[in-house]
Amino acid sequence: STTATVVDAVTRHAARLRDQPEMRFIKRFHQEPLYLDPLAASIEAHWREHGKPQKLVMSFHGLPRYSIELGDPYYRDCMETARRWLEPYTEPTLKALAASGVTEVDVVCPGFVADCLETLEEISLECRDAFLGAGGRQFRYIPALNDDPAWIAGLATLVERHLQGWPTHSRT
Repeated sequence: STTATVVDAVTRHAARLRDQPEMRFIKRFHQEPLYLDPLAASIEAHWREHGKPQKLVMSFHGLPRYSIELGDPYYRDCMETARRWLEPYTEPTLKALAASGVTEVDVVCPGFVADCLETLEEISLECRDAFLGAGGRQFRYIPALNDDPAWIAGLATLVERHLQGWPTHSRT
């Protein structure tokens, strides 16, 4: 969800340069097996170690409706990644699950390749407290891929694919 923000910052900086570099951005990889396979393997490894919960909840970064209406592809990308988007927000969903008798959940945030304040504070702590406070008994956060070797290899492959046709070594 922060891709546009990063592109904006990079291009603002480049606009101040007299000798602008060639740039290319990897725009989206939400359906890329190089990302999805390590994500699935991470969840499966978590379940092998800890057992399967009653429910797996996928939580994505919140996005204002007007952003979608202006053409932001994030919501559509998340739908394609998960094939299902649970609404409303994560915390009310977790409370409703606990109220309906679900006592065990695992939560994963596929929209994040690295853990951050949103995943570690909001999801892993605040949403856990909300679920347990509503009657849930077990809440486990499945970490983002971070530096998972399979993901890093996949990311390197994505980068190499996008570099094809570009000089990758200095000629001086």
